[in-house]
Amino acid sequence: MKLTFSWSDLAALTDTPGTGGVLRTEPADFVVEERPAYLPCGEGDFVFVRLRKVGHTTIHVVRELVSQLGINEKHVGVAGLKDRHAVTTQWLSLPDKAEGRLERFSMEGVEILEVSRHGNKLGMGHLQGNRFRIRVRQAPGTYEQAAHTLELLARSGVPNYFGPQRFGLGGLNAEEGLRVLRGESSLRDPRVRRFLVSSVQSVLFNAFVSLRLQRGLFDRLVVGDMARKHDTGGVFRVEDAAAETSRAQRGEISATGTLFGRKVRELTEEAGALEREVLGEFALTPEAFRSRKGDRRTIRIFPGEMGIEPTPDGYWLSFELPKGSFATSVMREVLKTEVDAGELPESDPE
Repeated sequence: MKLTFSWSDLAALTDTPGTGGVLRTEPADFVVEERPAYLPCGEGDFVFVRLRKVGHTTIHVVRELVSQLGINEKHVGVAGLKDRHAVTTQWLSLPDKAEGRLERFSMEGVEILEVSRHGNKLGMGHLQGNRFRIRVRQAPGTYEQAAHTLELLARSGVPNYFGPQRFGLGGLNAEEGLRVLRGESSLRDPRVRRFLVSSVQSVLFNAFVSLRLQRGLFDRLVVGDMARKHDTGGVFRVEDAAAETSRAQRGEISATGTLFGRKVRELTEEAGALEREVLGEFALTPEAFRSRKGDRRTIRIFPGEMGIEPTPDGYWLSFELPKGSFATSVMREVLKTEVDAGELPESDPE
């Protein structure tokens, strides 16, 4: 049973040569722009602030806003959490009284780009996804190798693995999460406990995706799968595996994995056997996750607007991903290295 994160434990989709290379030499090498689900309409009870930050997590910026503006943290809304090892742009929502105090806000590495109004508070997940622009430096491989791998990913999709940011420094969050599930943890903060348990959910999901890749079931469906339509997001149970596999291979639908919890049903029949195999490897049962609601997560994603530009020692990659997906899953396929694993600080609890 291995709960620490390592890309080498997870099957890759492509067998093309990896270019290698170095990421995040400086924050400007990793640029993230949040794609909102909606834009503020210009009027309403909530102040929407679009800002660009460098060297700060979203949580750090929120806490500084709370301190300087004299507002309650629970009245601040964000759609997603961004780490500090990047240049990131995102929207936040603030209570009505914050607008008149924004002029005095000052924080090194943070720039307010736009202020508007809207009728509702911004909530977690209120985004379409993120646009990434990432520089790879000191790449032993070639720009052409990277471009070829990107072509394959555009056709086949990318394994929707949870990236190392989900698992904390050294990938150790899931180990403490398992202690929470077993009643062996001394941690009492319910928010932290939920986050740690979610790391265990993520380990199981990653193992499920990896197993399907190993069994040739990444773009194939089996009886008992719960498949998701990429155009509408609708989920349905697979009865005719051959017919639905044809749709999957056209990129219309994909299998989903279970993030175990009390409100999500486990897979059944052949798909359920795969799921139980993964649970058995970690000596866990679905009942262990009754403290969580649970969810379904698509096992593959299709990046949008992919592009590549050569540089003297490597290249720039650009692409868009839906919310909840990790750019490191794309970069791992291209570089074939332990992308970011063990290098980032512990993620903020969601």
